[in-house]
Amino acid sequence: MHVGRVLLHASIAVGLLSAAIGRQPGILAAGAQPGQQAGAQNVGAYAGEDVCLACHAEKAYTGTPHAQKANPRTPAAAHGCETCHGPGKAHAESDGSPKFIKNPKKLSPREVSAICTTCHNRGEHAFWEGGQHDRRGLTCTTCHSNHTPQSMSGHLVAKTQLEVCAKCHRGTVAKLDRTGHMPVREGKLQCSTCHNMHGSQNVRLLRLGYSVNETCTSCHPEKRGPYLWEHPPVRENCATCHDPHGSANERMLVAKVPFICQRCHTHTQHPASVYDSAVFKSSNRVYGRGCVICHSAIHGSVHPAGMRFHR
Repeated sequence: MHVGRVLLHASIAVGLLSAAIGRQPGILAAGAQPGQQAGAQNVGAYAGEDVCLACHAEKAYTGTPHAQKANPRTPAAAHGCETCHGPGKAHAESDGSPKFIKNPKKLSPREVSAICTTCHNRGEHAFWEGGQHDRRGLTCTTCHSNHTPQSMSGHLVAKTQLEVCAKCHRGTVAKLDRTGHMPVREGKLQCSTCHNMHGSQNVRLLRLGYSVNETCTSCHPEKRGPYLWEHPPVRENCATCHDPHGSANERMLVAKVPFICQRCHTHTQHPASVYDSAVFKSSNRVYGRGCVICHSAIHGSVHPAGMRFHR
């Protein structure tokens, strides 16, 4: 029993001695490199931007919005590089050990977003958290690059916004070539004209309002109404008949006239196809023409006699 107590006290003494040696500044723990030991002692301490640029001169962000010291929300007004990458003194004194610095390329999407949204959390970025792109595992650095931007504005990873969006939305961007006259392809509009990629309260990340129609009528106010006689598809969703990203049909219709109308209006005074003429002996169908030849006010009518959108 006495021998057991002696061994127990001896093991405790050895443990305390080892811990004390590990805390001594001049003595290294087993397996630790000199640089790493020095860095570990300075975790949480800032080195200063000049120390960062001594090794990472190519990462200087001079001339960018982040370099505006007069703006208290910018990195330059705080700790410079270390505002986003974390305290870097331990990193500098450990010969650049990556475990003492935040590298967005090695962080999870949520961790990267958390860094950016410490400042970018208002205005257009207010609905990023929980938004469609956030839920799909994308992050700020998926589309933006602070140190090596390729665009003239927006710090994008490609030269144009269209190229960035096309990395994921290839099918949608391909539709732009279906139409002869397309403002997006001509540079008059871009994806962010209608969509807020950082989050929105509207469907499909639309920028304005709370419905598709509110976004469309912000540029096409003549289609807004109010009308005395309303066309239900127009009231519900413009995309029922139109494809805003482009179509091979006139007026960006999702199908050719009269077939687009016959998706709803089957056997209503006009035969739905040439085989249905037996149903209506007195058909007034006009071959080679569209329904809007007669129903010209197809988006709605304010005329007292415009129930059938003739005027």
